[in-house]
Amino acid sequence: MNNDDFIRELKLKREEYGVSQNKLAVACGITREHYNRIEKGKLPLTEKLKETLTKEIERFNPQEPLFQLIDYFRVRFPTTDALRIIRNILHINPKYMLYEDYGKYGYECQYVIGDIAVLCSQNIQLGVLIELRGKGCRQMESYLLAQEKSWYDFMLNCLTADGVMKRIDLAINDKAGILDIPTLKAKYKAGECISYFRSQKDYGGSQKCGDDVPKNTGETLYLGSTNSQLHSCIYQKNYEQYVKNGANIADTEIKNRFEIRLTDDRAIHAVMDLLTYRDVEHTAFSIINHYLRFVDREDGKPKNKWKLNADWAWFIGENREKLKLTTQPEPYTLERALQWLHRQVAPTLKMVAELDKQNHTTILQDMIEHTELKEKHKHLLQLEKSDIRDRIDTAVPQENDGIF
Repeated sequence: MNNDDFIRELKLKREEYGVSQNKLAVACGITREHYNRIEKGKLPLTEKLKETLTKEIERFNPQEPLFQLIDYFRVRFPTTDALRIIRNILHINPKYMLYEDYGKYGYECQYVIGDIAVLCSQNIQLGVLIELRGKGCRQMESYLLAQEKSWYDFMLNCLTADGVMKRIDLAINDKAGILDIPTLKAKYKAGECISYFRSQKDYGGSQKCGDDVPKNTGETLYLGSTNSQLHSCIYQKNYEQYVKNGANIADTEIKNRFEIRLTDDRAIHAVMDLLTYRDVEHTAFSIINHYLRFVDREDGKPKNKWKLNADWAWFIGENREKLKLTTQPEPYTLERALQWLHRQVAPTLKMVAELDKQNHTTILQDMIEHTELKEKHKHLLQLEKSDIRDRIDTAVPQENDGIF
């Protein structure tokens, strides 16, 4: 984006957000006269100033520059009756679940619907495990929405059924670029971080893509041991989406993400806190503020007296709106399969089609006609034909109708 387009978009956002020139200028650390000359195109724009203006204007975004999600949820039940868990906890009709005779974590089989997985075992010590990864959480929110329920209702339902929390991830998404990962990494290495985390790792670099051109994978900062029951991960979400899906970095809504990953006892305590206060900001930032804070060096003063970094202060709640638990319901669709088809298979299909046209053959058509759909493909077609409300189980709970 050239400077003229940047200034035009900046002015539109400023007016849309209801921010005066003076208010934005103060936030950027410049005078109103200086800002006025920038907006009139009378001063050159450096990349650093553009980054500052972009970050500061988004702090005034009424659509909330920060929002919180549950991005991973794993809970185990002391039963071998998987169908009862599917009906009574997920409230999904089992006929829409795909049964697979394999599992993970030592489980023998599983039921799946999209990215929602229910793992099963005859071993009561393993019991039945519900696992919701990122996409699975978004899809679960679709079912909760259809049931007119919340995450709090779902968590309470799990605990009431003697569910034992195994892991929960709380994600704070940054749409404004407040969490400047390279800056946070530099501050950590410079000793401008006060932390109870005993270990730290940081990653940043590139990987080879198809044409052997290095692809930037973004910056990541891990705080705490990944083997412990509590650790954090701060990373550039826009670069992750670029690597995974080829998304345009500039157009990606979420720039950075702060994840709090809790397992076993820590996960149990976090869920109890969420159910007690119904306040996800309280739960997440109580953890963050206890374990971590970034400061600005002040020579001559002890480290614990150094001033809190301004960006970090805003991130943890100073002069910003309170965060609520956000949901982003995303029903499972064939989009991922179609994206894979487009990226990996479509060029070869087009080549075969051109070959058929050139040689007057029907290789592609014959191949499609003689291919048999696997169970997972039939399952996808079944989901495409049904509405999410059709999949909600409204039957009276049965005592024992599980697979074992």
